[in-house]
Amino acid sequence: MAKIKKEKKTLWQRFTAWVNGDAAEQPLLPAEPPKPKKNKGAKGKKQKAQPTRKEWMGLSRFEHFYRVCAVVIGVAIVSVLMVTVLQLPLFGSPDNPAVNEVVERYVEKGLEETGAVNMVAGMILDYRAFDTFGESSVLFLAVTCVTMLLMRDRNNTTKEEDLLTAREHVIEGHEEDIILTKIARLVIPCALVYGIYVVLNGHLSPGGGFSGGTIMGSALILFAVSFGMIRISRFFTYATFRKVTSCALMVYAASKAYSFFTGANHLESHIPLGTPGAILSSGLILVLDICVGIVVACTMYGFYALFTKGEL
Repeated sequence: MAKIKKEKKTLWQRFTAWVNGDAAEQPLLPAEPPKPKKNKGAKGKKQKAQPTRKEWMGLSRFEHFYRVCAVVIGVAIVSVLMVTVLQLPLFGSPDNPAVNEVVERYVEKGLEETGAVNMVAGMILDYRAFDTFGESSVLFLAVTCVTMLLMRDRNNTTKEEDLLTAREHVIEGHEEDIILTKIARLVIPCALVYGIYVVLNGHLSPGGGFSGGTIMGSALILFAVSFGMIRISRFFTYATFRKVTSCALMVYAASKAYSFFTGANHLESHIPLGTPGAILSSGLILVLDICVGIVVACTMYGFYALFTKGEL
């Protein structure tokens, strides 16, 4: 019979297999050259082909190139940051600007232009709304990266791990802590209501999407700890997380893109600021606070679920 040649995979294919957790693949960057195994079988059986010296040297060159690039990039970033720090004004110097025109604009025109009683909310969700959008996108990207690395699937789990997970789910469903569950039934609704209040009241008093979303995310984590992942998966799944966070970010981006486009072109946006101090006021700040709160809450619970169970 003709020998079937094993398909030689490229470096990118081996890297993809390594990310997917395929244990049968050869490691991308082995620590040392593999040692030849002794033939303990019967005579006539052929040993498994070992990597040639040429293949090993190719991987070794890639490893050295990767390390050199990592060092060069790290040194370049540190150098840029150090030069930037050296250009900053000295701390405590009398020549430092105590109040510049940007701060004066926030203080003097903030309430009139944003309609927000809370000056911080007006600053981060109106004047610097795109910065806040970048922060929310970073949270979503962080959960996405953790999902790629820790999400359990058929490529990175074994039958033993699946059986252990199933056993843990059975234990969660039959052995609940009475004290923990009773207290959680009282605390979780209060935490969720308080988190919603903080989000909706962010333009009127200290609070907003980040702090309110943190409170709601903590309530979701407490629910998962108290009642188990099976109970919370009935209403919060990976599909729910993906759809809710994506919609929140898209609403945020569309709202501020429209607002900035009309403002930059001196067009009427037709977005009423309302009466300062009322719950329905401050233009789009209330909507943006809700979007940020949703993203933060989902991010907190997503981190917990992925690091503990490897699934959402």
